[in-house]
Amino acid sequence: MEKQIIVIRDILLAMVCLSLVACAGRRVGESVPPKPDYSDSAQWYITTRSADVDIFYVTSTETGDYLSDGHSCHYADTYSDSLRLPILGEMVGVDSLLSGTLNFYSPYYRQCSLQSFVNDSLAQARLSLPMSDVRRAFKHYLEHFNAERPFVLAGYSQGAIIVLDLLRRMPASVYSRLVAAYVIGASVPQSDVVAGGNILPARAADDTGVTVCYNSVRSAQCALWPRSALCINPVNWRTDSTAALLITEPSPLLPTTEQKRDTITVRLDTVSNLLLLDGFTATDYVLPLIGKQGNYHSREIWLYRDLLRQNIALRTSRFHKYHAYKLRK
Repeated sequence: MEKQIIVIRDILLAMVCLSLVACAGRRVGESVPPKPDYSDSAQWYITTRSADVDIFYVTSTETGDYLSDGHSCHYADTYSDSLRLPILGEMVGVDSLLSGTLNFYSPYYRQCSLQSFVNDSLAQARLSLPMSDVRRAFKHYLEHFNAERPFVLAGYSQGAIIVLDLLRRMPASVYSRLVAAYVIGASVPQSDVVAGGNILPARAADDTGVTVCYNSVRSAQCALWPRSALCINPVNWRTDSTAALLITEPSPLLPTTEQKRDTITVRLDTVSNLLLLDGFTATDYVLPLIGKQGNYHSREIWLYRDLLRQNIALRTSRFHKYHAYKLRK
């Protein structure tokens, strides 16, 4: 009888363990969308321009919590047209602003919702799913799209956090083709810099194999993230406190009566490693839940769009020249 009880106990324990594995990453009453199939072209936004360099771009957070079959869901369903639409809008917009003549590849992924970032522990727990999706997408890109061309990695906000994950895991054979990584609107931990891996700080406008990072604020008190170990001023491409002038172009989305140019002083505060902006008069868009007045997170690409596009082209040119020189030696 005692042996039977032990056997029953072991069976029950095994069933509990299997149940816990099946529910890993989510709670009872929560819904997780299906895994994206990256062999399906519908899971990509791609623009090919017959270029010899690509941009691989990871989108920011375009998703909020929603109900799916009566259960709460904290991740984008990449097969839902309504949830794909704002993500597509970002893909098209960033492609048009930054790519220039380069090819552009951007995967749909199960990004976690804006509500996931109300505290660090929740964000860390939920980011594992979107990170796993983008790892698979990047692997598919390398095996089926890239054809061993040089490439630029870029990500914004949640996408920037995921780009850091890709860099940490990138083998040397792939990293050797990295023109640069643009980690926009996120914080790079000091541990990534001292680790001696693939995350190297950009020091100038034309170094390659480096990581570009910045966050723009009115004052240091407006920061959203912990202090980033990396920051470079995308106006003068310096890492000291030398100020630079940025003259903004009016947005085509605004009425003619609201079209206005700002002359902004952009200075890197070497204590906080933030970009301090003075003279920006546009009405702030404050992110729901986590935003702060005076934090320009939503404008990190828009404000510097022309400078970023030119810089990507410059680093690409220098990458080609450097590797052509190595081949001649």
